Amino acid sequence: MARVLALLLSAAVLTGCASSAAVAAPPPIKHVFVIVLENKDAAKTFSDTSEAPYLAKTLRSQGVFVPGYYGIGHLSLTNYVALVSGQAPNPQTQGDCQIFSEFLPGQTTGPDGQAVGQGCVYPAAVKTVGDQLDAKGLGWKGYMQDMGADPARESATCAHPAIGAQDKTQSATATDQYATRHNPFVYFHSVIDDQARCDARVVNLDALAGDLASAASTPNYSFITPDLCADGHDATCADGGAGGLKAADAFLRTWVPRIFDSPAFRDGMLVVTFDEAESDSSACCNEQSGPNTPSPGGPEPGPGGGRIGAVVLSPYTRAGSTSPQAYNHYSFLRSVEDLFGLEHLGYAGQDGLQPFGADVYSNPAGTTMPAVNASAAASCRSVSLAGRPRRLAAHTLLASVRLRRASGRRVLTLRTTHYARVTAHGTGSRLVQPCRSARITLARGSRGKVRVTAATRTHAERRTVG
Repeated sequence: MARVLALLLSAAVLTGCASSAAVAAPPPIKHVFVIVLENKDAAKTFSDTSEAPYLAKTLRSQGVFVPGYYGIGHLSLTNYVALVSGQAPNPQTQGDCQIFSEFLPGQTTGPDGQAVGQGCVYPAAVKTVGDQLDAKGLGWKGYMQDMGADPARESATCAHPAIGAQDKTQSATATDQYATRHNPFVYFHSVIDDQARCDARVVNLDALAGDLASAASTPNYSFITPDLCADGHDATCADGGAGGLKAADAFLRTWVPRIFDSPAFRDGMLVVTFDEAESDSSACCNEQSGPNTPSPGGPEPGPGGGRIGAVVLSPYTRAGSTSPQAYNHYSFLRSVEDLFGLEHLGYAGQDGLQPFGADVYSNPAGTTMPAVNASAAASCRSVSLAGRPRRLAAHTLLASVRLRRASGRRVLTLRTTHYARVTAHGTGSRLVQPCRSARITLARGSRGKVRVTAATRTHAERRTVG
């Protein structure tokens, strides 16, 4: 299987992603979440012995695994800038902008919408996906963990050095592990020149929990950046804790269930990926180097940022599936723009570049599976858990539970109205997607009534069957 997958990926890379499965129109996704982790090769992250089993196994089993997802350059900042603007690397961003310098000369009429020159802070004419969403009356936020933890170092909103100043967040401290270079929005005058707007849009990660309380308060586009410990960047964290993939996995275990349980995720999509590979500068999708550097790999010479992999989770993805197609950060930006009906920025508009297709949006019916009849689907409609007691009434979280016998074993078949972890007496627990039939085989010799518990991060329902 691994050999077949490798051959399919090679074909997709060589054809510049042109083989992406066609999709007539993107699904009605209204809320996009992206979590960007740091500096890992896909082969390591998603291996059988991965130090991030929640990402590599649990989340992968719940969504679409995209092994052929690539960064577009080195170092980190080039990828963050590309994700939100489609701008290609230049020598300063390839060095992570040690000095927060202006992008000069500021010409913005290059091919494919590329600004021509070098520097860090792009002129106001160069737009981001955030600017596009604002112009259309849609919401967006960048959620930055640890931003402002040390007020003497940076503010808690829209944090960046002064123009021309040294970036003092290049290394973490024991009390503040925020990194400006992982906050792409502050590298654009189109964002930072309006202080009030930037303060409202580029905020500390702590704000996300409250924003997830309702679909109305959740931005249409949420860019989530863990700190230098929780993103896996630092092997040993500045506060002495363990870093690397283990820290990144712990971050995901905390925040992904909160996103899954939010009302906004009913029409949402979460993408978990990395900025760049650790030891790979390969590229896909006919990536262009751009007008400002001969080698996007920068200090790691090569045409791109290497294969990093991604997992896409949504009611519109098919759990446990794998895409054979190749994508990169420009592809993701194009995919977001297509979902919201926006024009394509920079290299997101490159001829022939494919957005996510039917290989990713592989469950076009959403949470309702074709095998579920109309009455069953109606009984599985999600309801808000906000304001309800922690112990839920029957049929609130567990839409249906049935105990039957098959091949000499007792089997539970159930559906939940939200992403929930389900435990049955005498078995382990498993994560269940909303309104999708789940099957749990009980231990041999199991007798009597069976207690079933379904739990989200904040609520639980218990039922006894048999």
